Amino acid sequence: MSKQRRKGFFLVFEGIDKCGKSTQIKLLAQRWRQKGLPVVLTREPGGTPLGENIRQLLLDARGDVSPEAELFLYEASRAHHVSRVIGPALRAGKIVLCDRFSLATLAYQAVGRGLPIKETAHLNTLAASGLVPDLTLVLDIPVKESVRRMAGTRDRMEAKTSFLQKVRAAYLCLAKTEPHIKVVNANRSLKEIHQNIFLIAENHPLLKARAPQGTNS
Repeated sequence: MSKQRRKGFFLVFEGIDKCGKSTQIKLLAQRWRQKGLPVVLTREPGGTPLGENIRQLLLDARGDVSPEAELFLYEASRAHHVSRVIGPALRAGKIVLCDRFSLATLAYQAVGRGLPIKETAHLNTLAASGLVPDLTLVLDIPVKESVRRMAGTRDRMEAKTSFLQKVRAAYLCLAKTEPHIKVVNANRSLKEIHQNIFLIAENHPLLKARAPQGTNS
């Protein structure tokens, strides 16, 4: 679905583990809903019964699934998600807030897991039917802070640190290549981060052009 054909606004939250995106996406959804805006809050993998089953399968099989199999499971979830939830919502003129999307697959599966970037990007496009977010916010925190927020053994955390360093570097690098990707300093208070996100999103020209103004200021 091209940006010209859609009526709604598609905003994606991204970032490494424990960056706070899931909290911040809920805060923005709540604020916009209080204004009377039609918000659909969803996530990947997930967003549909099939997607949630795939999410649980990935969680249960963590450490026991090949990078290639993991990639195809994510893409299967995305294809169904776009077809059944995201696409219809955008065509109906709604605001879709999604916790992770195609950028996460490039950062985690391609760069993090060592899969070919070009082929992964092609699968992303195919699974998403060409859908590209209007705005992607990468909530950035130091890897050391991400690890601090996670629990686990020292050995596992050392392995996780190396992996997350690659993923974070990928996010920051990819953000420089696409104008719709913005990096947000997420190593601050919840209130400061939320206000920063709100101002970026609220002032986006496509949101102003497509979204209804709501009932409250």
